Amino acid sequence: MEMSRMKFLHAAVAAAFCALALPATAQQSAATTEEKPYTVQDGRVDRGTYNGYRRYGNSCERCHGQDGAGSSFAPNLVDSLKHLSHEQFLEVVINGRQNVTSSQQNVMPPFGQVEDVALYIEDIYAYLKARSDGVVGRGRPQRIANQ
Repeated sequence: MEMSRMKFLHAAVAAAFCALALPATAQQSAATTEEKPYTVQDGRVDRGTYNGYRRYGNSCERCHGQDGAGSSFAPNLVDSLKHLSHEQFLEVVINGRQNVTSSQQNVMPPFGQVEDVALYIEDIYAYLKARSDGVVGRGRPQRIANQ
């Protein structure tokens, strides 16, 4: 893994831990005031968002369903990203999550060591955020020319 990507991942994990210390209202407002991580023009997406679609299909779709719409055992990420901040998303993807109740057990394995996810986590986030914001529909998005 190249050094700049490793530094980014370390900074992202640190930011995620800081976000977890914020009160819930601050986390919710952060999710609504973040700068858009994607560019959509005339229904076409930038290179990173398109790459996020591809990476999502390779690494996330088998559990979270086509286009982030969820499955019988993993949540709908389109809905989840309406409430999660960027930092919270990074925290869950990098370190995983385990929610165990008396009626069910949900486990998200950590993907911080999976290069195809960790190296392109920002692109995956951009794609899912664009889906969550309603600016990218289901199916394969078209790319903006020359991007």
